[in-house]
Amino acid sequence: MAPLRFSANVSWLFPELASLSARLRAAGSSGFQAAEIGWPYAEPPEALARAAREAGLQLVLINTPPGDREKGEMGLGAVPGRQAAFREGLEQAVLYAKALGCPRIHLMAGRVPQGADRAAVRGEMETVFLENLRHAAGVLAQENLVGLLEPINTRVTDPRYFLDTPQQAAAILQKAGSPNLQLQMIMDGNLTGNIREFLPIVAAGRGRLQRLCGLRVPASRRHGRGLELAAFVLG
Repeated sequence: MAPLRFSANVSWLFPELASLSARLRAAGSSGFQAAEIGWPYAEPPEALARAAREAGLQLVLINTPPGDREKGEMGLGAVPGRQAAFREGLEQAVLYAKALGCPRIHLMAGRVPQGADRAAVRGEMETVFLENLRHAAGVLAQENLVGLLEPINTRVTDPRYFLDTPQQAAAILQKAGSPNLQLQMIMDGNLTGNIREFLPIVAAGRGRLQRLCGLRVPASRRHGRGLELAAFVLG
């Protein structure tokens, strides 16, 4: 297995700098060789690509658009009734990924609807998510891109996020059955146990070890300046 290489998530790092382009330059000046942007869509992709190139950075990950943040949306992949908006956002993410030379897109699942019981809507949301993931897998395959699923813990980070454990994510990936959909692990809970449990499944099911694509420091463990690093097993 290749050594871990760390990327700077400039959506969180260098918050004293207003623009993502400036943050990319700061990441390069700080010694990073790779960077991640949560949502790059407020700035032109050409400007971001130029900043990354000048900073000597490889962009390794972006997210699909969150949806309507004012209405509390945080991704649309599993949200019933928002399939068309998810697919529109996916097309935008692909355009940015291609312009940035970024090989991976985090396909955000989204939140359980406000006021809904998680257990009651789980089946419907999983059905919607699988429908959208299978569509995304086809779109991404045409562009030689990879889609990532990232569980987000509901204890601290986002209590309403639909995809909240690696067990749930692994089960959905197995059902989706697409080799270009992969798992991103969060550094939370029993990290060693989770790697031991899911690395054999992911490697056997997908073909090689680098299918465990990333490890993220969760929000509760970021330091005051907004530290977030992602350690990618790039192979």
